[in-house]
Amino acid sequence: MGIMLKQVTKENWYECNNLEVYKEQEGIVAPNYNSIILSLLYENWNAKCIYEDDILIGLLLYGIEEDTSKPMLLRFMIDKKFQGKGLGKKAMLKLLDLIKVEYSNIKFYTTVSPQNISAKKLYESVGFEYTDEIMWDENVMVVQL
Repeated sequence: MGIMLKQVTKENWYECNNLEVYKEQEGIVAPNYNSIILSLLYENWNAKCIYEDDILIGLLLYGIEEDTSKPMLLRFMIDKKFQGKGLGKKAMLKLLDLIKVEYSNIKFYTTVSPQNISAKKLYESVGFEYTDEIMWDENVMVVQL
């Protein structure tokens, strides 16, 4: 089965909310409840649980950013128990395939904190490149799909 992206539901939201990152990542990665709430309050944001087979391993949030109208990945996290195993890259590739279906050939954006070296490497490994923009005190990256 591999990596699957599933909608956050009343059946999986609690488990998704309880996923954890390492202590040193806590100031960089937003809490999952924040992403879940955004997806419920705003139609332009979609939260997806990331599964490896039937095991919940992460969460992501993507959509259209209100101020810039750019399609973007707003949040991406893999639980600390599953980091460093290549699952983040597989999940990111699955997301990019989904974005191609939902939005067609577009530029897809994300932001990365200068301190988040692992996220920077992940994004670069799937084709994201830096722009000259700064958003929310983070560097903006883009990939052409």
